[in-house]
Amino acid sequence: MSQMPLLKTQLRFLASVAAILIAIEIVNLLTGNSLNRFGVIPRSWHYIGQIFTAPFLHGSPTHLAANLMPLLLFMWLTLQWGQKRFFYITLSIFVIGGLGVWLFGRSAIHIGASGMVYGYFGFLLLGGFRSKKIPYMIISVLVAILYGGMLIGVLPSRGFVSFEYHLFGFIGGLIAAWAWGK
Repeated sequence: MSQMPLLKTQLRFLASVAAILIAIEIVNLLTGNSLNRFGVIPRSWHYIGQIFTAPFLHGSPTHLAANLMPLLLFMWLTLQWGQKRFFYITLSIFVIGGLGVWLFGRSAIHIGASGMVYGYFGFLLLGGFRSKKIPYMIISVLVAILYGGMLIGVLPSRGFVSFEYHLFGFIGGLIAAWAWGK
């Protein structure tokens, strides 16, 4: 597949992700944030499956806006490793990040795509070096230089921010880089 059709396919995919997240946020707003009940509630068996729904939910349009651009950028950069690896990386981040929050998170409803953002961030930091390929190493270095300040987000800062999703998403991304970055 030549580069242009591949890029168009990737951009269509990312536009679809953005449209889905925006549509979910609109429905959530119109229903008084009723969808947030599909967030992760730590250590409650009833909510363990929500590790797959929580990243699609946001507390407000501002919350979604804060996550959307870095999510799409990091997803696009991660897609450079190929669609099959992207799938495994994404699944790893969903499961490891979500289970980490479910096992160790504070008692609250945890929602938002920031766990995925931090997961892709972790993958991108390590994946290039794990691959030992120059183009991927350049991606890792650029992500580290431009977004390295995000690391502070894995620490507790504000009570309403799920640093747990940041932390365990990041760990999930590092594990994914170790497993799928080659």
